[in-house]
Parts: sequence; structure tokens; C-alpha cells
Amino acid sequence: MLRSAAAISAPLVWPLWERKAGASLTLARCLHQTLIMAKQLQARRLNGIDHNPWVEFIRLAKEYDVVNLGQGFPDFSPPDFAVQAFQQATSGDFMLNQYTMAFGYPPLTKILASFFGKLLGQELDPLKNVLVTVGAYGALFTAFQALVDEGDEVIIIEPAFDCYEPMTLMAGGRPVFVSLKPSPAAKGQLESSNDWQLEPTELASKFTPRTKALVLNTPNNPLGKVFSKKELELVADLCQQHDVLCISDEVYQWLVYDGHQHVSIASLPGMWEQTLTIGSAGKSFSATGWKVGWVMGPDRILKHLRTVHQNSIFHCPTQAQAAVAQCFEREQQHFGQPSSYFLQLPQTMKPNRDHMIRSLQSVGLKPLIPQGSYFLIADISDFKSKMPDLPGAEDEPYDRRFAKWMIKNKGLVAIPVSIFFSQPHQKDFDHYIRFCFVKDEATLQAMDERIQKWKKELQP
Repeated sequence: MLRSAAAISAPLVWPLWERKAGASLTLARCLHQTLIMAKQLQARRLNGIDHNPWVEFIRLAKEYDVVNLGQGFPDFSPPDFAVQAFQQATSGDFMLNQYTMAFGYPPLTKILASFFGKLLGQELDPLKNVLVTVGAYGALFTAFQALVDEGDEVIIIEPAFDCYEPMTLMAGGRPVFVSLKPSPAAKGQLESSNDWQLEPTELASKFTPRTKALVLNTPNNPLGKVFSKKELELVADLCQQHDVLCISDEVYQWLVYDGHQHVSIASLPGMWEQTLTIGSAGKSFSATGWKVGWVMGPDRILKHLRTVHQNSIFHCPTQAQAAVAQCFEREQQHFGQPSSYFLQLPQTMKPNRDHMIRSLQSVGLKPLIPQGSYFLIADISDFKSKMPDLPGAEDEPYDRRFAKWMIKNKGLVAIPVSIFFSQPHQKDFDHYIRFCFVKDEATLQAMDERIQKWKKELQP
């Protein structure tokens, strides 16, 4: 009887149980999928730094028939000795196709230590005081990762190259901004990058017990300002007073004009022990694609950068390092003489700078005369007052809308200066655009053709 009852009830119970089991399985799957969707794919350190305005302007430059004066690279050949050094490195010693020392190709670290040791007034140990990186960009990233911790504050002097802020954020730090302030030029004269100054009291107010580092860029990108010794002494005094590291980006140190002198802050009394000095072979020898950079500093700091380096890229391409070593060996022999490339390059670029200034003035742009670097910025305030309603998003800074308009209507590429400022300050500095004048003569001639056409359109 029991067996027959069980036999009768089994077919009735099984579908009910199966439905419940199926529902439970479906619910479990939904919960699992929800958990997967709720789990953020990217690391939190990437939040808020995914947008890069360079991508948009590079894309626009490719879509339109333009003269690209936006991106900072020479469109002419490196010097013959540099090209030959690279050719020799790729076709000579076959062992240059293999790994070298993790922290730098020995002939390169040796010549860097010798060359810059004299300039900085230090006896540099190639193994302890020099680290070769994948470009200056790599040196900066390694420094932030090695030294900036969760909650540390990093003072950034703006306008500033736009990687400093995201690199601070990725390391868990908090960027603290202080702006250079422009002062008006004398009547009838062009403004100069030297007219932009730090306000000492404001700078001092940015230092707190949480301040870990200050980022200095001289000559400055995008402004072209070369910080004077007096200004550097102000920064140095505050860094020493508050025990703050200085990360000094000096990639344009050889590109100074009009008798100005580049001073490395690490050469000031007491600053070697708390400064990282960053340089670039790409900027030094007009070969930005080689991506060889370096950072120099005391071993007590640099050892932490080596830890990051050995646990990330570990090693930089040997052949490019060998070529740069040869270039510096050649430069050391000619340094201070008319045959020095570090003297010839700024002498060659100054006429380009002056040429561009005259051309831009002819259509109503107001260039600021830069003391150094690849770049000059131009004031577009008159255009902002005459044509304020250019296409673009409502909250988009004016200089970005103007730069896009200029690409599409005038065939000239420049970079809006607001991208070199922190978000709260962008609207205050949205009436400047940046041009690169380290270009070939043919590029400047093409610029003149576009400028002349623009000039004719302005005539009544």
C-alpha cells in the first residue's frame, strides 16, 4: 500500500521539486551575474583619469588638412652624429640586441654621471645616483609610484604638463595646485613668460604636514618660463623647511633663449639630498621616439625608484641607450664650444620662435615670448570677445572650442592651454592656446600660407 502510494505521488512531487530547483538555480545565476556586474573591472586608481584631451586633438589633426603645430616634437632629423650613433648601435656589436644592466646600460650611466655631476656640483655614482628609464615620462611615473603614498599631498605648479595630476592620483596622492600669475606687460610690448610669477605667500600656504613632494618644471611646458635662481631659492627654502621632496622635470634644459640660464634646483645648497632631477635624450638630441630618459638623485631616494623599476619594466632597450651614450660622449667633448649641439639647437630654434610670433600677431593673436622650451602660448582674448559663441558643449572652456574651430576652419593645430590647469582654474585660463615652434622650415612656410589666407579673410 505504501509502495503504491509512493509510486502514485512520485510523479506528482517530482515536477514540483524540479520547478523549485530550477527557480533556485535561476536565482543563483542572477545573483552571481549581479555580483559580477557590481564588481568594478578597472582598478579604483584609474577612476577619473581615463579621459585624455590629447586623443581628441590628435584625431582632429588627422581628419582635417592641417599644419600640426600642436604636438611637441621636431619634424626634422636629429643631428648627424646622433643618427650615426643609432645606426652603429643597431648594426654593430650584436650583443646590443640583448639585455643590459637593469638600471641602465653601463656606458650611459657612466657618461650621465660624469656629465651632469659637473653641472650639479656632485660626485655621482653611476650605480647609485642614476636610473635610466623609458623616457622622462617613465622617470616621472616611477618617481610617483615609489614615493607618493595614500593621502600624501603633491604640490603642482600650474600651468603644468598634464601627466603630473593623474600620476599623483594613481599613486593615491592628492594634487594641490598653485598657479603662476601673469602680470600685464608694458604698453606696446608683448607679454613674456617671465611675467608669470609665483606668489610667495600663496605658495607657502600650500605646504602642510601631509605634503610629500613638489613638482617643478623648468623650462615650463606649456608656458616656456625659465625659473630664475631667486624663484628656485624660494621653492628650495620651502622644501627644506617642510622636508618635502622636489621632483624637477628639466627635459627642456638646453632650450633656453635670449641669454637666460637654466638652473637645476638640485645644484642649490642643501637641495641635492631631496631632489630628483629628470632629463630626456629625446628633447636633448631631437629624437623623441628613442624614449630614453633618466632620473638622478641621492641613493636614499633613488633606491626606492629602482624597486619600482625592477618590478615593472625592469630594463630599457639596449640599442637606444648605447646611441644616447655615444651622443653624450660627443657632447662632453664639445660642451661650451660653438660645435656643441646643446648650443646650436637653441640658436637654430630662436629664429623659428620669432618667425612664429610675427606670423601669429598678423591675424590678431597675441603671443607671449617664451624664455625656453619647444612652446609659446598666444592670448586669444580678442577672439573670445568678438566670437564668444563658438560651437561646443556649454561647459567646455573657450580655448578648446577655439582650437577646434581653428583646426576645422583655418587648418592650424594648437593645443588649448586650459588642459594644463586643474579643473577649478580652467575657466580662468581659457583664453590661451599653445603652439610648438620646434619645426622644420617647410612646416613654418606651410603655417605662413594658412596665416596669409586667414589674414585676407579678416580684411574688409
